Order: sequence, then structure tokens, then C-alpha cells
Amino acid sequence: MDQDIAKKLFLEGGTFIFLGVPQETQFGIDMQCWNTDEDFRGIKMIPPGLHYVHYSPVSKGTGDVSPRSGFMHYFKKKEFLVKIWDKNLEDISKDEITEESIQRLKDNLLNLDKHLAPYPYEIWQKWKLLTSQITGQLAEKLSPESGVIRASVELLSMSNEERPRGVKLPETDPDKESADNPTSGQSTAKRVKRITRDEKEDSMLPNLKPAPGASMRFTEIPRDKYPPGATPGEITKHYLDQSYTLELMIAQHDEPLHIIGELQFAYLCFLVGQSLDALEHWKNLVMLLCSCEEAIHKYRTVFFHFIQTIEIQIEEMPEDFLADIVMNKNLVYKKLRELFRTAHITKVDGRLLTSIEKLKDNLTNKLQWDFTDLDTDDEDERPVVVKLRNVTE
Repeated sequence: MDQDIAKKLFLEGGTFIFLGVPQETQFGIDMQCWNTDEDFRGIKMIPPGLHYVHYSPVSKGTGDVSPRSGFMHYFKKKEFLVKIWDKNLEDISKDEITEESIQRLKDNLLNLDKHLAPYPYEIWQKWKLLTSQITGQLAEKLSPESGVIRASVELLSMSNEERPRGVKLPETDPDKESADNPTSGQSTAKRVKRITRDEKEDSMLPNLKPAPGASMRFTEIPRDKYPPGATPGEITKHYLDQSYTLELMIAQHDEPLHIIGELQFAYLCFLVGQSLDALEHWKNLVMLLCSCEEAIHKYRTVFFHFIQTIEIQIEEMPEDFLADIVMNKNLVYKKLRELFRTAHITKVDGRLLTSIEKLKDNLTNKLQWDFTDLDTDDEDERPVVVKLRNVTE
């Protein structure tokens, strides 16, 4: 590390004290991860800003690694954050640490220093790009109420009435019902027949729900893509151009750019936190942002930062996930092609156009993706002509 930077971080950087962590625990900050030794006490010289602290207990007997847990924290200049390991929970202790205890650790910092690992500064510039639109307040808003982001969320039993999905099968006996009422059995049979195979399979799954405070608090993407009272023509328009849905999402944030912050947050909860729920939300946000026509002109700054963000995110994707995108040209490729087509047809210009052209060139060179013929539909996107049979035939 450059000596001037080292001196600055020594004077202004944050300190994270993590006491009682078992040896060989997987511990990391941002995109760096280590196995701790017996002298480990935490991290020093942390650049002020948002950081992701994460950890995974490791079984002494088998070496099995538990699902990753962690939290995001915005470190202020010279901040001194203390956490203690709970051996029984194999997790961070939920007990409050007294100010007196924290002050004693501060007074003993000179002796603690040799047990603190320096922040891996070589990852800092890339980390800043990945978190450019995530404020401390936004990270707190999106994190679970417990504050802990887990790769594997604890699930609890729930009643059938609480289930957000699935179908409760009729509890009545159709034969008995039809004996009392000749038409009721027939109607019951029709209701049962309408249940799809997926719904029936879902109805047989265990009734589970996330433990209170354990779920991510992502902004819910509206199911209805159109305003109330929309005509059939308007409904079709809003499905093709989902600017209305994006407007509803942006309205739930303090400022438009926070939708990009949420995209970054979800991506990091997948990349670093190993959360599949976060990956699913990230995919849905990418699909939404790539499906807007009017909004790309109204929210030019949002889409400029979306292009900047998606480029660095694709660069940092895990190899197996990226290989799937390249080989199968999955939704990331298809939706970006749709976005580029929209920008081409609606004549986006200026700084946004420059960033789009740069991203197209980079993806073409690195991944051999084809973004030519944007003014024509792909084969699987062309309208399908269906010949309808006459009801009298």
C-alpha cells in the first residue's frame, strides 16, 4: 500500500473489533475472505464508506462450512465498531456491548493492533464502483429487520391461511355432497378440476414462512403492470413498455437513483452474501429496467448509472454463472439487447448513448455477444399467428 494512503487510513480509517471468533472461521469484508487464526481480533484501516462484513462457522470435526451470514455497515471516519462471537449460537452475540467495555478496548488499541488485519485496499476502488448508489440509510432500509443478511433464511411453520401461495383443497366429500344436493357435487368436481398440477404440488409442500425479521426488505415489484381501469389496449401497452411499473418502484424510494442502489444491494447480497433470493430480485430488476421505453428518456441519469452498474456487475459475476449467460444467451443478454434496441429506435443521445455504445462494444469483445440488427425482432420475439377454429366446426 502506498505510504501516504496508509497514513491517511491509519488516521481516518475505521476499526472493526470481532472478539471470540473461533480459529479457522471463514471471515471476510467486502469481496475478500480468509480463515481466521487464533490471534485474529478484527480489521483496521477500513476506508470510510459502506462495507459488507461476513462470516461462516466451520465445523472442527469435518471442516464443513455453514451458510454465510453478514451485515452491511457504513463506517464513518475513525469509527470503532465492536462485535462479540456467541459460541452457543455460532453467530454474533445479540447482547448489547456497554460503552465502558468499548472504551476499555479503545484504550488497549495499541496492544490490539498486532491482532488486527489491515483492510485489503487493493479491492477498494472496485468495491466503490459496485456500491456507488447504496447509501447507509438505503442499506439499512433493505436489510432484514434483524440486521443480519443470511444465505439460508430460517423458516418456521405457518398455517394454510397464512400461505401467500398454493391452493387449499376442498375438505368436503363430493359424493356425500352430491347426495344431499345433486348440483353441489358437480360444482365441487369442477373446482377440483381447475386446480393445476403446479398448484396441487404446491399445496402438498410444508407450510413454511421466514422467521420474523429474517427476510430481505426489497421493494416489491407490482404484479399489475397497468393502472386501475386500463383498457385492453392500454394493458398491452404497459406490458410492452413497463415504465409505469418502474415509476411505481421509484416512488417507493427517497430519490430515483435509489432504484440503482437497490439493484447494487441485491447483486452484492448474491455475490458476497450467497443469497439466491437476492439473485432472483436482481434478475427481476434487470428485466424491469430493460423493458422501459418512455422512462429511458425521463430518467436518463438512472439509466446512465444502470449501464455503468451492469457493466461492472457482469465483470464480477462468478465464472459458472457467467458461463451460463454466454453459452445460453439467457435473460441478461436478451434483456440488454431489448434495452439497446429501445435506445436505437427511440434515438437516445448524449452521455447515455455514449455509455450504451461503450457497454455494447465491451460485451461484444469480451463475451462475443451479437448486438447487430437491433431494428429487427429476434426469432423468439416475433408475433405468432394463430389460426382460430370456427366454433361451429
